[in-house]
Amino acid sequence: MDPLGKMSFFVQASAEDLHDELVDLGWYHYDLSRHAAEALLLSNGSDGTYLLRNSNEGPGCFALSVRAKDSVKHFHVTRKDNGYVFGFNTFSNLRDFINHFANQPLVGSETGTLIVLKYPYPWRVEEPSIYESLGTKEGYLLKQGAVVKSWKQRWFTLSRNELKYFKDQMYEEPIRTLDLKACSAVQFDYSQERINCFCLVFPDRTFYLCAKTGVEADEWIKILRWKLVSFSMLYAHRAVRN
Repeated sequence: MDPLGKMSFFVQASAEDLHDELVDLGWYHYDLSRHAAEALLLSNGSDGTYLLRNSNEGPGCFALSVRAKDSVKHFHVTRKDNGYVFGFNTFSNLRDFINHFANQPLVGSETGTLIVLKYPYPWRVEEPSIYESLGTKEGYLLKQGAVVKSWKQRWFTLSRNELKYFKDQMYEEPIRTLDLKACSAVQFDYSQERINCFCLVFPDRTFYLCAKTGVEADEWIKILRWKLVSFSMLYAHRAVRN
């Protein structure tokens, strides 16, 4: 296994010291999950975009997620009293660490992919301008029934944390309103006989939807994933602040 294939921060300093240092770090994304980090960087980042997040390996562990072309690599770093340890190197602070690897590429995989840290991805990101100008994302999608697995065309609207679907565009009352704060994942789905399908995963049900084109499906997936990631970052930031 490549020793640089993952990276984590073990913190020996007090929780208060850690809080003070990281809370002012603009690209620290708190409890953002690995899956959400990948979705965020692949949807909105570019080659070399990176962010810092908590790792699930235990208290005080962190992970640096970096976009490398069409994939995302995750690295572990260890924080000790004398600084941040990565491999055989020790850095007194995160700025020195980032500056070093902005000029000295990381080896991101067994294939020898070189990764340079270029663009920090801020935890506070505005919604993409295309959606700001529209005010909402809306359009017709096919939806699979929960019991009878037939497909019916429904009119969908997306605003804030609510995804609503209606019998038709002319109807004022939605059939159902989905709270995206309860949604755990949005992804392409290849299990259906139809193409251009994607699904939204909720605790009690997975909703299967299909768009007319692959481009349209990709647009829905990107904005829905952005919503989920923004909720995750907001909750994590509030938790740390409190």
